[in-house]
Amino acid sequence: MSDGQRLSRRGFMGNVAGTVGVLAISPDLATWAAAHRPARPRHLAMADDYDSYAKLAFNENPYGPPASVMKAMNDAFKYANRYGYPDPGIVGQICALHGVTPDMVVLASGSGELLEAIGNTFLAPDKVVVGCDPSYGDVYQHATRIKSEAIKVPLRADHTQDIAGMIRAANAHAKDAGFLYLCNPNNPTGRTIPAREVQQLLDGIPAGLPVLIDEAYHHFVDDPAYATSIPQAIAGRSVIVTRTFSKIAALAGVRLGYAIAPKALAEQVRLRMTGTINVLAKYAGSAALKDLDSQAKVRAVTLELRRKTTAELERRGFAVIPSETNFFMVHIKRPVRPVIDAFKAKGVLVGRPFAPMTDFLRVSVGAPEEMQRFLNAWGDVVV
Repeated sequence: MSDGQRLSRRGFMGNVAGTVGVLAISPDLATWAAAHRPARPRHLAMADDYDSYAKLAFNENPYGPPASVMKAMNDAFKYANRYGYPDPGIVGQICALHGVTPDMVVLASGSGELLEAIGNTFLAPDKVVVGCDPSYGDVYQHATRIKSEAIKVPLRADHTQDIAGMIRAANAHAKDAGFLYLCNPNNPTGRTIPAREVQQLLDGIPAGLPVLIDEAYHHFVDDPAYATSIPQAIAGRSVIVTRTFSKIAALAGVRLGYAIAPKALAEQVRLRMTGTINVLAKYAGSAALKDLDSQAKVRAVTLELRRKTTAELERRGFAVIPSETNFFMVHIKRPVRPVIDAFKAKGVLVGRPFAPMTDFLRVSVGAPEEMQRFLNAWGDVVV
C-alpha cells in the first residue's frame, strides 16, 4: 500500500470529528486499522460502482488478507498450471489446532459447499431439516431446492434460539428428521447458544440424529457461557461443526472452509464433496492458520467498533440486539427494505431483510471509515 493510500490517526480523527469521537477507538487499533483500511471511496459515478460503497452487508473482513497470506498465495501461483502440486499441509494444521485425526476433517470450497453437501447427505424427499427462524437461510433454501422441507422454530422473545422448542420439534418429527441445524452464533441476530443449552439439545433429541453446528462467527465471541462444539464431535456425538475462512481470515472470495465430525459422519459428507478446492485457497488457509496475530487484531478492532457503533445507535434511541459477531441487528421501527435502498443511495450497503424480523436492520462491522459513513448516512436515512 502506498503512503498516499495510508490514513494517519490524525486524518482518521478528523474524519470522525463530526460525531464527536463516536468511533474514537484505541490508538493502537486505530493505527492498525488505518494501515489496513480499504481504498478511499470515490464519488458514486454509477449505481454499480462496487468499490465506492461502504460494504456493510455480508459480514466480511474489511481489511483483507494479511501480508503473510498474500505472500503465500503469490508463492502458490507457480502451481496454478498443475493438477498435482505440493500440499501445504492444511489438514494436518487443522488436526493440530483441534486435537482431531485427519479422518474427522472435511475440507471444502467454502463452508457453503459443506452446508449443501450435508443437506445432500442427510435430506431426501421424505426427510426434513429442523432449525430456528430466522437463521442462516441457505440451509433451508437448499432443502427446498432438493424437494425437502424445513421445520423452523421461531426465536424466543429475546431473539435467542428456542432450544426447548427445537427439541420438541425434533422429537415430533423423529421419523422424518434428517438433521438439525444450529448457527452458533446465529446469523442474523448475532446471539449465542450457551454450551449448557447445546448439551441439553444433544441429550434431548432422538439418538443418532445428526446436528450441524455452524460456527462461522466463533472467533468473535466474548460470552463466557459459549463454547465451541468440536469437543462434542471428538466425544463421538452425532455432531458436525463447520468453520469458514471467510470472516476472521478475510478469504470470502477465495472460498475455503472445513468441517469436524466423527469419522463415520465425515465419510458420509466427504462422498458428496466436489474436491475442487484451488491451490491458492489451500496455501492461503495454511498461512492464515499460522498468523494468529493478524486475527487477534481484526477481532479487537471489530469488537471495539461494534461496541462504539451500537452504543451510538442506542444513544440515538434505537435498540440493538446484543451481538457476539462481526455484525449486529438494530430495530429501526419501520419496514427495512426502503431503508436498505436509501442507504445504498447514500453509498452504504447494508444487510437484506430477514423475515419475520422485517423492521430490524443487519449491519456488518466494517472499517472505521465505513462505520463513520454509516452513522453519517443514518442521520439522513433513519432519523
